[in-house]
Amino acid sequence: MTLTVQFETLLSMIAMGIFFGALLDTYQRFLKRQTRPRVISFFTDILFWCVFGLLIFYCLYQVNFGEVRLYLFLALLCGYSAYQALFKGFYMRLLEQIILTIVNIFLFLKKCFYFLIILPIKLIIKAVITIATIVGQSFLLLAKTTLSLLLWIGKIVFSPILLIWRFFPEKLQKKATNLKEKLAGFFLSIKNKVMNQANRWKK
Repeated sequence: MTLTVQFETLLSMIAMGIFFGALLDTYQRFLKRQTRPRVISFFTDILFWCVFGLLIFYCLYQVNFGEVRLYLFLALLCGYSAYQALFKGFYMRLLEQIILTIVNIFLFLKKCFYFLIILPIKLIIKAVITIATIVGQSFLLLAKTTLSLLLWIGKIVFSPILLIWRFFPEKLQKKATNLKEKLAGFFLSIKNKVMNQANRWKK
């Protein structure tokens, strides 16, 4: 390698050391080892080191076609030490601020989604159910009133006929009485169904 390539490689490894410190703190910030099982931490640690190893190899390949020298590891260590001494406090404050901003944006979007989409849908559904209930109760009340009115009119209309009916033969009266009981039972069953349905709507 030429002197220029060596110098570029050295600077790249120092930068990768700084980047490693920031990446490691970010990883530990989101991992939360105290609340996670050790098995998960074990596999995530392996994945972290594999990803960072690939990043280092890719950086070396771009700078010096992947040649590994001993001083490169020292450069990585120097970069990591520089991060710990100079940049860690600033980066951790910046990271917390970024996390807080993202959380606030997410909560804001969540509230907007609720008030602009979920809440109007709930109100529309509630209004439709209320209108349907009122219409159903009104219809059942109208049917109940109409049926009662028809029964009252029927009593008035058939009262003179019942007086005249007493002069008819007894057999014919029995048949008519049976027919009357059947019709009365039929109308009574209809009335009971209407009233039961009306009580259900009221509930």
